Amino acid sequence: MWQEAMRRRRYLRDRAEEAAGGGDGLPRSRDWLYESYYCMSQQHPLIVFLLLIVMGACLALLAVFFALGLEVEDHVAFLITVPTALAIFFAIFILVCIESVFKKLLRLFSLVIWICLVAMGYLFMCFGDTVSPWDQVSFFLFIIFVVYTMLPFNMRDAIIASVLTSSSHTIVLSVCLSATPGAKEHLVWQILANVIIFICGNLAGAYHKHLMELALQQTYQDTCNCIKSRIKLEFEKRQQERLLLSLLPAHIAMEMKAEIIQRLQGPKAGQMENTNNFHNLYVKRHTNVSILYADIVGFTRLASDCSPGELVHMLNELFGKFDQIAKENECMRIKILGDCYYCVSGLPISLPNHAKNCVKMGLDMCEAIKRVHISSVTLEHLNGAYKVEEGDGDIRDPYLKQHLVKTYFVINPKGERRSPQHLFRPRHTLDGAKMRASVRMTRYLESWGAAKPFAHLHHRDSMTTENGKISTTDVPMGQHNFQNRTLRTKSQKKRFEEELNERMIQAIDGINAQKQWLKSEDIQRISLLFYNKVLEKEYRATALPAFKYYVTCACLIFFCIFIVQILVLPKTSVLGISFGTAFLLLAFILFVCFAGQLLQCSKKASPLLMWLLKSSGIIANRPWPRISLTIVTTAIILTMAVFNMFFLSDSEETIPPTANTSNTSFSASNNQAAILRAQNLFFLPYFIYSCILGLISCSVFLRVNYELKMLIMMVALVGYNSILLHTHAHVLGDYSQVLFERPGIWKDLKTMGSVSLSIFFITLLVLGRQNEYYCRLDFLWKNKFKKEREEIETMENLNRVLLENVLPAHVAEHFLARSLKNEDLYHQSYDCVCVMFASIPDFKEFYTESDVNKEGLECLRLLNEIIADFDDLLSKPKFSGVEKIKTIGSTYMAATGLSAVPSQEHAQEPERQYMHIGTMVEFAFALVAKLDAINKHSFNDFKLRVGINHGPVIAGVIGAQKPQYDIWGNTVNVASRMDSTGVLDKIQVTEETSLVLQTLGYTCTCRGIINVKGKGDLKTYFVNTEMSRSLSQSNVAS
Repeated sequence: MWQEAMRRRRYLRDRAEEAAGGGDGLPRSRDWLYESYYCMSQQHPLIVFLLLIVMGACLALLAVFFALGLEVEDHVAFLITVPTALAIFFAIFILVCIESVFKKLLRLFSLVIWICLVAMGYLFMCFGDTVSPWDQVSFFLFIIFVVYTMLPFNMRDAIIASVLTSSSHTIVLSVCLSATPGAKEHLVWQILANVIIFICGNLAGAYHKHLMELALQQTYQDTCNCIKSRIKLEFEKRQQERLLLSLLPAHIAMEMKAEIIQRLQGPKAGQMENTNNFHNLYVKRHTNVSILYADIVGFTRLASDCSPGELVHMLNELFGKFDQIAKENECMRIKILGDCYYCVSGLPISLPNHAKNCVKMGLDMCEAIKRVHISSVTLEHLNGAYKVEEGDGDIRDPYLKQHLVKTYFVINPKGERRSPQHLFRPRHTLDGAKMRASVRMTRYLESWGAAKPFAHLHHRDSMTTENGKISTTDVPMGQHNFQNRTLRTKSQKKRFEEELNERMIQAIDGINAQKQWLKSEDIQRISLLFYNKVLEKEYRATALPAFKYYVTCACLIFFCIFIVQILVLPKTSVLGISFGTAFLLLAFILFVCFAGQLLQCSKKASPLLMWLLKSSGIIANRPWPRISLTIVTTAIILTMAVFNMFFLSDSEETIPPTANTSNTSFSASNNQAAILRAQNLFFLPYFIYSCILGLISCSVFLRVNYELKMLIMMVALVGYNSILLHTHAHVLGDYSQVLFERPGIWKDLKTMGSVSLSIFFITLLVLGRQNEYYCRLDFLWKNKFKKEREEIETMENLNRVLLENVLPAHVAEHFLARSLKNEDLYHQSYDCVCVMFASIPDFKEFYTESDVNKEGLECLRLLNEIIADFDDLLSKPKFSGVEKIKTIGSTYMAATGLSAVPSQEHAQEPERQYMHIGTMVEFAFALVAKLDAINKHSFNDFKLRVGINHGPVIAGVIGAQKPQYDIWGNTVNVASRMDSTGVLDKIQVTEETSLVLQTLGYTCTCRGIINVKGKGDLKTYFVNTEMSRSLSQSNVAS
C-alpha cells in the first residue's frame, strides 16, 4: 500500500515539475495540480463505481435470465453480448484500478466505455423481431446521464458525446420504424417524447456536472487555502520562536510566550484568574558568572563624522561581529549601551570555565578594543591561564577606588597588538589617504560580514529547518549585492511553491476512491457523519442560498415529465386536473424560494410581502424548512410520474386473450387485431421513463441531506417496483407478449423497467454519497482553515506585540512588512528629538542581597513594578508619541519626535514642531507622580532625577541575535549628562530646551553654570514642577 502511495507521489511530483518547467511558471503548476486533484478526487472513484454498476447490471441480467428459465437456444445473442460486455468492462476495471495507467489513458478509457455502452444499447435494440419507438430509451438515458456525471469528460466533450448518443438513437429509431409496416399515427409523438426525455437527461446531467465542478473547484481552493494557511502558521510559529530567541534567552522566552498568548486569547472558561497583584517577574539567581564590559574609547569622536547610514552600519557590523565571537566563546550578550558591549558567560547554564570564556572573548576582540581589563576576582578564576599586568583601574575610576577593586590588563598570548591606525585601515588602500576615517572604519567592518537585524525572520528557506534552528543560509557572510538578494528572493519563492506543491500532492494522495471507505479521524466511513457532534450540527445548519436553484431544476424535470405524458397519454380530465394542481403547488414553492430576490425591488412593504420575504430567507438559512420543501417537491414529482397510470380505462388495461396464446393457434388477422389493440398502450413504457426522471429529480438537491434523499428514492423505488411487478404486472407483461414473439429480458417491460429503476437508483445513490462526502470534506477544510486563520492571527499579533515591545510601531512595521527593497539596515536621522533620562539613584543603596529579601529578588521585584508602572503610562493617549528606548539598571530612557516623518518636520509650524518636547516634560511629571504613588504603597522614599535635552539624533536597529533599537548623537549624550549631573526630584534641561519650554508655557529656573564631562561648562535650568504636579497626579490616578 505504501509502495503504491510512494509511486503515486513520485508520478505526481514528476508531472508537477514538467508543468512548472513549461515556461508559464506558477499558473501551469496550479492548473495541473487542480487537474490531478480533480482526477483523483472525482473522476477516478466515479469511473470505478460506474464500471462496478455496469458489471453488476450484467450479472443481474444473467441471473434474471437463468431464474426465469428461458431457453438458451432462443437467446444466443443475449448470452453472447452480456458476458462479452462483462469481460470487457472487467478488463477496463482492472486497468482503471492501476492509477498510473488510469492517468495516462484517461481519455481513452472514457471513450472506450462510452462506445461499449452505446454498442450494448444498439445490440439490445436489435435483438428480437420488432423495434419499438420506446426501445432502450432508458438505457440511452442512462448513457447520457453517466457521460455527464461519471465519465471523465470535460463539459464540451460530455455535451458532444451526449448529443451524439441521443441523436443517433432518434435517427436510428426513425429510420428503422419508417421501414416497418403498421400504424404510425403515434410514432411522431413517441419520437418527440424520446427527444424530450433525452433533452431532460442532458439538462439534468449538465446541471449536475456544472455544480459538481464548481463545488470541487471550491473544495480545491479551500484545500489550497488551508494548506497555505498551515504553511504560513508553521512559518509564523518558527518566526515567533526565532523572534523570541533573538530577543531573550530560551528559558525566559518560553515563559513570556505562554503569558502573552494567554493575554492575546483573553480569559477562558475554567482558567484560574491571576490573583497576584504584582507583574510577572522573570528573574533567577545565578552564581559563578563572569561579566565582560567593553567600551570603545574614542568612538564618539569617530561617529560624529559619520552619516546616519554609516553610523548604523558601523555599529551593526561591529556588534554583530562581537555577537559571533560571543557565540564562539559561550558568552551571551546582555545589552548594547551606546558604544558599549555588555555580555556574560555562565548563563543560563553554569559553566566551570566562565571566566576563561570572557577573557578569551576579550582577547578575540583585541583587534577592535586593544586591551582586556579584568578584576582581581576574575583573575583568581583564570588559574594562571593568562599573563597579566597592572591595570590601575582605581586611579581612573572612583567607583573602583571606593570599593578597593584591583584591576589588571590581560596580555595577548599572540604577542601581537595592532595600532588603531593599522586596525582601521581598509584592505583596499589605493585611495585610503583620501577617505574619511568613518568611511575607512566602515569599509573595514564590512569585511566581517555581520548579519543584519531580523534577517532570518523573512527567509522562506528557514521554513524547512527543524526545531526552529536558523540554518547557515540565513546568516549572510560577507557583503552581498542586490543581485544576490534578488536570486535569494526568487529561491525563497520557489521553495515556498515547492513546499505548497508537496503538501498538495499529499492531500491529493489522501483523496482517492478508497479514502471515504476507510477509517477517518473526522468522518464516519458508513454514515459520513462527523464524529464531532458540534461540527455535525454546524454542517447541517449551514446556509444554502442555492436551494432555490435546486427547486428550479426539479420543476424543470417535472415540466419534462408533463410534456412527455401530454404527448403520449390519452387526453383525460384526470390528466389535466392532476398536473394543474401539481403545477400550482410547485409554482407556489418556487415563488416562495425566489421571493427574496423578486421583492427586493418592491417599494411597498405589505404584511404578505414581508412574510414572503422572511420565508425566503428562512428557507435559505435554516435546515428544517429546506427539508420540508424537498420532501414536498420530490413527492409531487415522484407521484405525478405514475399517478395517471391508475386511471386507465378498462378497455385500455385489457388486451384480448388471443394475444396471450400461442401465435400458431390463431389466424393472422386475429394476431394483427391484437397487435393493433396493444399498440394503443404504447404509452406504458413512458410511465417507467417518467419514474426514472422522477428519481433524477431527487438527485438535483445536491447539498440536501444525503440520508433524506436516499430514503425518498428508496421509498419511490419500492413503490414503483410494486406497481411494475404487482399491481400492473399483467398489463405490462401482456403488452410485451403481444408485441414480441420471444420478448426476452431486454424486451420485457416489467423486468427491464425494474432493472432500469434499480440501476438508476444505485447510480444516483453513489453520486449522492460521493457528493455528500466531498461537501463534508469541503466543510471540514473550511472549518480547519478558519481555525488555522485564527491561530495565524494570534501568532501574527504575538509577533507584532513582541516586536513592538522592543521597537517603535513604525519601525516594527518596517520589519514585519519587509520586502526586497528595504532589506538594508534601518536607520533614520531626525532634526528635532527630545530625549529623557530618568533615574532612581536611591535604588543602588536600596538594593541589598540578603536572606530577608531572597538574595535581592524582592528588591528587583519592586524595581520591576516601578518600571512596569512607568510603561503603563505609555498606553495613555496623551503619551502615544513617547517611545521607550531602554532601561539601564534603574534608569529609564525615552524619547519623543521619533514617529514624525523627517520630511514633515520642516513643514510644521515652529510652535507645533516643538509640541512633542512639552509632551516629554508632561511624561516626566507623570513619572514623578507615579513614583510618589508607588512610594506610598511600598513605604519607600525614592526620588526621581530627570534630564532632558532636544536636538538632532540618529535612530537605527543594530544587532542580529538580539536586535536593539537605539538612538545616537550629541543630543543623547547631553541628555544623559543632564540626568547624571541633576538633582533629585528635579528635571534638568539645557538652555536651548528651556527656551523652547518657555514658549510652550512652562517656567524654568536657571541653575547656573555646571561642568559636564566631555562637554565643558554648560548653563542648565530646572523645570518648575509645582504647577503641574497636581495635574499629573490626577492623570496617573485616572
